[in-house]
Amino acid sequence: MELDGDINNPLWKHPMLYYSKDSLDKTLTTLPTEGLKKEALKMFKSCQLFMGVTMDTPSIDYHVSLAQNIVQSCLTHPVLQSELYCQLIKQTSKRPHIVGKTQPSSSSSDHSSDAHKNPVFLQGWQLLGLCTTLFLPKQKYLCYLKIHLQRHADPRNEIGKYAVFCQRSLERTIQCGGREAKPSRMEVLSLLLRNPYHHSLPMSIPVHVLNASYQVVGFDGQTTVREFIQTLNHHISMRDVKQSGFALFTNDPSGKNIEHCLQLNVKLCDVISKWERTMIETGLGGGKTEAHKAIRLTYKNRLYFRSNTKTETDKEKLLLVYQTNQDIVSGRFPINTELTLELASLLAQIEYGDYKPSSKSVEFVIEKFCPKRLQDLTADKKKQLERNLLDKWLSLSGRSLMECVRLYLTVTRKLPLFSMQLFKAKCKYGKQQEVWIGVKDDGIYILNVKNMDVLESYTYKSVESFGGCRDDFMLIPSNQSKLLFSMTKPKIIDLTNLLSSYINAVHGI
Repeated sequence: MELDGDINNPLWKHPMLYYSKDSLDKTLTTLPTEGLKKEALKMFKSCQLFMGVTMDTPSIDYHVSLAQNIVQSCLTHPVLQSELYCQLIKQTSKRPHIVGKTQPSSSSSDHSSDAHKNPVFLQGWQLLGLCTTLFLPKQKYLCYLKIHLQRHADPRNEIGKYAVFCQRSLERTIQCGGREAKPSRMEVLSLLLRNPYHHSLPMSIPVHVLNASYQVVGFDGQTTVREFIQTLNHHISMRDVKQSGFALFTNDPSGKNIEHCLQLNVKLCDVISKWERTMIETGLGGGKTEAHKAIRLTYKNRLYFRSNTKTETDKEKLLLVYQTNQDIVSGRFPINTELTLELASLLAQIEYGDYKPSSKSVEFVIEKFCPKRLQDLTADKKKQLERNLLDKWLSLSGRSLMECVRLYLTVTRKLPLFSMQLFKAKCKYGKQQEVWIGVKDDGIYILNVKNMDVLESYTYKSVESFGGCRDDFMLIPSNQSKLLFSMTKPKIIDLTNLLSSYINAVHGI
């Protein structure tokens, strides 16, 4: 290192710096305890197994598990990170006589021209590429790593391409910092099954929106949720989250009907890894289809500000329509039958266009866009309902999609429950009745659970404190005693975070 990594230095020919089939009898770096030394030697054997077993379809899960275990050791014991890099640099360096040379050369082809004949080295580079997305070695070993990558980087061969990927990935990790969790199965597979050199963003995942469509978005090991959403917004023509109020949600790994809002500063790969780990720990999978075992990302509105509506994009308006309809269908946005049919006909025109005999049946439209109470009527009443809906749909003939979107929002935005998020709870004061706690941009509402009438309301300025209090949700309005509500713990967390987000946004924090 003192000679700036001069490739002609005789130290480069030292056996310690080259691939070895034999096990190590001592570690390559200085480690503080005997236990860590044993762990490091065990880690080297795991690297040899990863490289030595040819990667094919039957063995791919073996390689995924082995790679995850190797890097988990380094996340559990950070002092092993430099050791692993030294081991992998050693094991991805060919001896000169393997390619008919008497001394190391700066030509990368000397090291990787026959990669297809030596898959052991290619698999070593894949493992090295995985490490560069996760953590960094200490500074002196970082210099050594950079020189190793520089000596092998060459877009003309497979190993050289992996070395180039490692350079790119290493720079991202230097800029963004290390990761919290081991790579998910999806991340490992993406690195093993396709050369990441050919992709500026080596991974991709679909993001679902509420009109039953999705957008595939690319990302790398260092991409934060904020960066991921910025890419998504660019693809689907939406504003930044501060203006749109949209947020990214995941399904619950246990299979429960719960969604989790992702914080903007976390790294998406850590989110996927932790989701995958929780799914395995909760035992999800017995008798379930593969679709239930995968993380699902959904993009929808979380914070709605009436002051920001003037600059809404057409995509935001369309997705707000579907999100409002979701609340109507679930019974969280009660409206009378006549208005329900008006809105359902608008959605039919939005989704299917002008009514034709070949269009989706009116009965299907009612099932999809109307609450369940309108689907459980007598046969005669149901037929009358269908006739009414058909008349309304026919009256919209010729209306464009965005015309119908504007009509839909013009009507629904005038209703007090528009954009209000509801949390079912039980009062632990007064009559101790079951209520809805409603949250909007202008404050907090306590609603009757049956008819949705407002029982109490509080502006954010009038709230002194709120949040979890033992097993309950606590709300302390100004000049009032503490109000307690019985709720599930996940709902208490969601409600607390939502209120915090609204208050911070209102006060510009």
